[in-house]
Amino acid sequence: MSTPQPQARGAIDVSPAASNPATHVKSALAGFMRDLKDFQSAIDTKLNQQEERLTMLDQKTQTTGRPALSASYEVDLSHKSAMETYVRNGDDDALRGLTLEGKSMSTAVNGDGGFLVDPQTSATIQTVLKSTASIRSIANVVNVESTSYDVLIDTSDIGSGWVSETGAVGETSTPTIDRISIPLYELSALPKASQRLLDDAAFDIESWLAARIADKFAGSEASAFINGDGVDKPTGILAHAQVDNDAWVWGALGYVATGTNGGFDTFNPADAIVELVYALGAQYRSNGAFVMNSKTAGQVRKLKDADGRFLWSDGLAAGEPARLMGYPVLVAEDMPDIASDAAAIAFGDFKAGYTVAERPDVRILRDPFSAKPHVLFYATKRVGGDVSDFAAIKLLKFSVS
Repeated sequence: MSTPQPQARGAIDVSPAASNPATHVKSALAGFMRDLKDFQSAIDTKLNQQEERLTMLDQKTQTTGRPALSASYEVDLSHKSAMETYVRNGDDDALRGLTLEGKSMSTAVNGDGGFLVDPQTSATIQTVLKSTASIRSIANVVNVESTSYDVLIDTSDIGSGWVSETGAVGETSTPTIDRISIPLYELSALPKASQRLLDDAAFDIESWLAARIADKFAGSEASAFINGDGVDKPTGILAHAQVDNDAWVWGALGYVATGTNGGFDTFNPADAIVELVYALGAQYRSNGAFVMNSKTAGQVRKLKDADGRFLWSDGLAAGEPARLMGYPVLVAEDMPDIASDAAAIAFGDFKAGYTVAERPDVRILRDPFSAKPHVLFYATKRVGGDVSDFAAIKLLKFSVS
């Protein structure tokens, strides 16, 4: 038997196996499977790399305490950031390039007008003002765009009379409309801070500024709403004429006397409080409230009725005001102490009886020159107030008559 001779290099395989079509298909399928496995291996590698990357990002987020993304609408803080920059270093470029929606909140500024406090800070000031012991919390507060606010009051009634079926109808009286104009005055505050303090990034300059301005504004307002004389400030309730309630006329506040000069009656001290409550008209009494200072409240809460029950009762829930004869009590320190001829207690429907008119914006002007090395912040607000219904408020006067 002869030994097969090897084919020469480059010779064509003409054996039966090489020319079989099934062999070619099998070889092609084997190559395709190898390519598919290589592709799958590459995809698995990339997926593993992506998972490792996401895991690392999650670990970094948890480590740094990064807050979760919110799906709610985010408030535009561009004005807040610009305001903080202006307060800290006086750079007003960012503020000048901003325009807020609303006429009263435009950031357009003239030479010395100052910039409007951003909405967040302004809201802080308003919150503190409302929480201060002032008749603002029980009065009628309106926002205006003009320099004054007019209140129209119907001071009389339409006449009427009974008439028969065929009788003549006579002319009746016509009501009278009284106009009370409440001008707005400028309330200002001038806090200061050192430049070093402003340069401290950890210091919350806006919260500090809002608190300082609110303290100043709240104290000035509370005093003016009670004792203001109307000269460059609101007109307080005690600035108006006071007459005996039996002779009360429009334009003055009626009072009830205790019968004792500088104090309550010795034998029936609680009677004066009862008379004060019922001196107020029934239409106002349902919304009535007492206003007095702490010293007066300390004496009033000792009063008892004829059966020995206290007229004063503390609030049952947190934040609920104390009550006197069932009516809430506002302790306002600007009310006078009990003294001779002093109107130390007021009772009435202050929502109808006293109106506070104000512009809703607060302006601030930075002054780094007048008090070096400190920086002054000149804040202004327009506010006014006056009695709008003289029948809605009554006073208790500590006098004989």
